[in-house]
Amino acid sequence: MWFTKEIQDVLKEYDSNEATGLSSQEVKLRLEKYGENKLKSKPKKSFFQLFLSQLKDMLIYVLLGAAAITLFIGEYVDAVIILLVVILNAVIGVVQEYKAEKAVEALLKLSNPKALVKRDGQTLEIQALELVPGDIVILDAGRFVPADLRLIDSANLQIEESALTGESVPSEKSASEIYTNLKTPLGDQSNMAFMSTIATYGRGEGIVVATGMNTEIGKIAQILDEDNNELTPLQVRLEELGKTLGYIAIGICILIFAIALIQKRDLFEMFLTAISLAVAAIPEGLPAIVAIVLAIGVTRMSKINAIVKKLPAVETLGSVNIICSDKTGTLTQNKMKVMKYYTLDNLNEVDDNNEINNPDSIKLVQGMILSSDATYENNEGTGDPTEIALVQLGDHYGILKSKLNETYPRVGEKPFDSDRKLMSTLVKSNDKFLVYTKGALDSLLKISTHVIKDGKSIPLTENHKSEFIKTSEELSNKALRILALAYKEVETEISSDEMENDLTLIGIVGMMDPPRLEVKSSIETAKKAGITPIMITGDHKTTAFAIAKELGIADDISQAIMGTEIDEYTDEEFSKLINKIKVFARVSPEHKVKIVKAFKSQGNIVSMTGDGVNDAPSLKTADIGVAMGITGTDVSKGASDMILTDDNFTTIVHAIEEGRNIYNNIKKSVVFLLSCNLGEVVTILLSILFFWPVPLLPTQILWINLITDTLPAISLGMDPGDKDVMNKKPRNPKESFFAHGAGLRAIMGGILIGLLTLGAFFYGLYEHGYSLGSRNIPEDVLTYARTMAFVVLAASQLFYSLAMRNPTKSIFQIGIFSNLYLIGAIIIGFILQFSVISIPFLANAFKVHNISIQDWGLVILFALIPLMINEIVKIFLRKREARI
Repeated sequence: MWFTKEIQDVLKEYDSNEATGLSSQEVKLRLEKYGENKLKSKPKKSFFQLFLSQLKDMLIYVLLGAAAITLFIGEYVDAVIILLVVILNAVIGVVQEYKAEKAVEALLKLSNPKALVKRDGQTLEIQALELVPGDIVILDAGRFVPADLRLIDSANLQIEESALTGESVPSEKSASEIYTNLKTPLGDQSNMAFMSTIATYGRGEGIVVATGMNTEIGKIAQILDEDNNELTPLQVRLEELGKTLGYIAIGICILIFAIALIQKRDLFEMFLTAISLAVAAIPEGLPAIVAIVLAIGVTRMSKINAIVKKLPAVETLGSVNIICSDKTGTLTQNKMKVMKYYTLDNLNEVDDNNEINNPDSIKLVQGMILSSDATYENNEGTGDPTEIALVQLGDHYGILKSKLNETYPRVGEKPFDSDRKLMSTLVKSNDKFLVYTKGALDSLLKISTHVIKDGKSIPLTENHKSEFIKTSEELSNKALRILALAYKEVETEISSDEMENDLTLIGIVGMMDPPRLEVKSSIETAKKAGITPIMITGDHKTTAFAIAKELGIADDISQAIMGTEIDEYTDEEFSKLINKIKVFARVSPEHKVKIVKAFKSQGNIVSMTGDGVNDAPSLKTADIGVAMGITGTDVSKGASDMILTDDNFTTIVHAIEEGRNIYNNIKKSVVFLLSCNLGEVVTILLSILFFWPVPLLPTQILWINLITDTLPAISLGMDPGDKDVMNKKPRNPKESFFAHGAGLRAIMGGILIGLLTLGAFFYGLYEHGYSLGSRNIPEDVLTYARTMAFVVLAASQLFYSLAMRNPTKSIFQIGIFSNLYLIGAIIIGFILQFSVISIPFLANAFKVHNISIQDWGLVILFALIPLMINEIVKIFLRKREARI
């Protein structure tokens, strides 16, 4: 624990010299011992490993089993078709993961930071990779901290540590501090500087005490090495569906053989029939369709500035009901801004009104700017964030720093000191000089004798002091950071020791890291959608709650909790408490993980957003981790499931909406396919039970499952989003595909399609003088009747896809042509079906032939019945909804 040790002890332990640093020879030895100063990343999966990972799915196993059986019985065409589906599904998944990986790599490409070090008695700039423990590193404003350092010297040094601690305000550093408490939080270790943070003010020197994976960031990176193989809700549903369909297929085969034994049928013929039924029960195209629909969703997401690293993450977003969000840089702008300013009896709010007429307020703004070292031009600032905010305030009111510096050139200063909590500047004003001193209000009140009132200096009374203190407390309670300003006029140029006495108090400003402008409305939208936003931050409780209240996340301070309070609860106690808390303040990375796990233990689907290294473990633990693409660190991007390229919280809400619509579209596709497959099962099962000829051959069923069904199913997956989707509560993650009447619709549609297919088969036989119970039916008559059944089955499924677009709205309410992909799929389906029975070599392959125009008319009429009945049922459902 380097923060507990004296500087000389640390130097001695690393055998390093403060003045000359390490020798080049010693650096080589240490580089061999400790390795390069970089974080290790996991080895990338090979293309083959990615491909195999796509095959880990129950439905895929069932399809591979079906392919093996069809190969065994010599149905090579069927086996090849099934295997092509499996390969297509895997390739889609691999391509998407590869594309996402490339996008992430592009985001992670950063110029290697450099470090200023002392070596061999010289000051050199080297690649940060080459740093070793014991190196003496020099820090100044704007420079990244390249490794974990124990500071050995500091002069007004401030370091912005939000990436590691989540605290938006830079931390003041002091090399001379020593801590005895081994549990001192990182954010309070003022004698340390940590890798990936950035110096914003002052200068300092430090000895490298940890590099690479041994740094605080490295420790977090190690947590991320643990594999998290939890399945998404969609994967769970498909896994369950795959198992169910597998059991159904096995059950059907057993049933067929039992019937064959009872009816004393030919066992081999029944074996082939059982295969037909197994093929009919399993929607072979489903895995590929789900992958395609998710891939389409990923493309849509990229258009709204979200890079999805894994396909299932798109759907997971749709079932999210808790968004745990880091505050700094995610909900807020990660830059300080003056919100209010006060001179005696005059409190003002900074708004869009660019006028500032009060002479006391003008003097306050001018003085704040003249006592600042920051710059702000063309909406870009350099220097300490607090001082940038002051210069930006002047810019807002047309009081420019560049012009002030010309009018009042600086001739002297007294730097900031953490003991005094003050800094002073001396500027020339015509023939006189002005001293401006800014800092803590309590410090200024001790050295001020007068106060400005209406442009005049009057004696500072106890009442005046009380007014300032009261206003300061009111602003502090609103999470504003207070900075005060005083001045005095002198005749001659004075020394720094004479600056801070007999001052005239001008006023105070209250500043904060303000919320992003668009976040409040996004949080409101999320809450309407049944999603609970949660703030998790390294900031203090009052600051965090004030922001949360302004954004509409929390209503009462009782909904906020500190990290130290979390430690007082066991995991079980904390899980019971978790749903009452909306703000978690002053938390560590370990706390964040504990919070996410507690929410998940209550059955929630949790999204965690963040940009800092401190967010990475919780990003990985959450059901879906969302990292920021611009301000996000390498580690947070690597740990996330999705990256926002615009760093915009609002994009998450849009992504959730997209995720919900994608799930609904997948559900439509699944229910549609299962309706179609049930129709096939009903057709074949009834024909076997009643000893009728089998109306469909395995090849015909495969054609319909893979070609005729697949195009409408994919088109349903591309259905335009439901405008009302964000007015509904999130889906219960345990909810099946068949909830809310979807199962009943699938059964009703399947039975209708099956019975009509049998009806068409019967009519085809009847036209030629045969019935379903006839024996020794000629092969050409069977072929004609099977063609009728084949066409009715395909056509009824094509029309039925229109009814699947919405469970209650009619096709006219949603617009027949509002999904042109589906209309195109239906037209193509009919063209393909016509081609199969009209083109001789195809007709021979599928054992069908052309039918008469009269029979085409009958086929179309039969095929429209499931659609029409479904639309009639919807009328009653809408009436029932209206009554509710």
